[in-house]
Amino acid sequence: MSWKKENNRLYKSFEFADFSSAFAFMTRVALLAEKFDHHPSWKNTYNVVEIWLSTHDEGGVVTQKDKHLAEAIDRLG
Repeated sequence: MSWKKENNRLYKSFEFADFSSAFAFMTRVALLAEKFDHHPSWKNTYNVVEIWLSTHDEGGVVTQKDKHLAEAIDRLG
């Protein structure tokens, strides 16, 4: 599944084998977000992680910062 633009945010859902795998992914994303100084809104339910990206400083719309972070998250695998 690719990122979808909805309600002025980029959205993507990631599914994993179990909770531990989902949590490990969230940890990697958290470290990446710190590096980018751009932090997602997200939700975790068991083995599913949902991520929403928008740039709050720009009024909560999608900017290049969001697109760059989305691409980096996708590279995490």
